[in-house]
Amino acid sequence: GKEVLARYIHQQSVRADKPFIKVNCAALSETLLESELFGHEKGAFTDARSRRIGRFELASEGTIFLDEIGDISPRLQVMLLRVLQEREFERVGGTRPIPVNVRVVAATNRNLEAAVEEGTFRQDLYYRLNVFPLSLPPLRQRPEDIGPLLYFFLKKYRHLTATTPRVAEGLVEALQVNDWPGNIREFENMVQRALVIVEDEPLGPEHFYFDVMPTKRSTFRQEKEKSQLQAIQEALEQSEGNCTRAARAMGLARTTFTSRAKKFGLI
Repeated sequence: GKEVLARYIHQQSVRADKPFIKVNCAALSETLLESELFGHEKGAFTDARSRRIGRFELASEGTIFLDEIGDISPRLQVMLLRVLQEREFERVGGTRPIPVNVRVVAATNRNLEAAVEEGTFRQDLYYRLNVFPLSLPPLRQRPEDIGPLLYFFLKKYRHLTATTPRVAEGLVEALQVNDWPGNIREFENMVQRALVIVEDEPLGPEHFYFDVMPTKRSTFRQEKEKSQLQAIQEALEQSEGNCTRAARAMGLARTTFTSRAKKFGLI
């Protein structure tokens, strides 16, 4: 969600037609991150066989998104502070200041105020970055977003299923009670997996699997299965045991109906 929000900020600004460059500060060592951000000159170190343009230069006139900013080393904090204050930097191994005009959007899952108090994050850099703070709560605190996200991902991954998936009544409510520790990425992966296994029946809670299921979700699933059992029993009674007619009455394919009936031990 952080990158999506950063890109949205860029797209809604006067810099929208300029580059949007992202950097994951936690994914690289201090040396590699320095070269990634500021570039380097030929011969700056052993493997520097040619000049490299850094991400700040590539983002010129546009936006650079620094994800996990709370993970950068004290030395890089000093270098970043200079870029923000002086609007210039040098490539690694270089001596010529390079002016830069770029919007900086930074994100972190750390408590930077606590890091400042502990002395692991510079106070002056914190205030330079904290110009317009935005808080992005975890998905479990935004249950109202589950529905729109579900339909967005169903549209995005509709190629994974032969037919346009239908959504069973109560699915959104069932998904809203999950904790989603992996946030939107976990939710997106769950939708993809559900689309792979769903057949021609409506997409329901039974197509979503979780490592840990909250009590509310477990209760909902039990009620859902109880309701399915009752519906199948009634359909079989009305059709006098004819699975084809019972499946047609429930709007299901015969194979799907018989599979569920066998699961409940009805046939």
